[in-house]
Amino acid sequence: MENQENRKAFYDKLKSRLEETTKWPSLYLYKFIVPTDEDKIKEVETMFDNMGAVINTKKSTKGTYTSISISLKMESPEAVIEKYQEAEKVEGIISL
Repeated sequence: MENQENRKAFYDKLKSRLEETTKWPSLYLYKFIVPTDEDKIKEVETMFDNMGAVINTKKSTKGTYTSISISLKMESPEAVIEKYQEAEKVEGIISL
């Protein structure tokens, strides 16, 4: 229960900051870290299919993790948050 409340507070704060600091629609940069597993990387990339996203991946020095940077035009803070919430379903993902 507390974890759910923390998530809601986090997303409420993120939404407020995005509304205050950005004029929408706007270019937004997502950054994720996932364990280096082609299925997990593909799962993240698939979330942004057909959206005009520019996706860059880079493996860590030891190759254990892969960072994924995704840049694309988003319509609103709510749309940004929806993608973060969708990403939470990927096992082992870290959103930056």
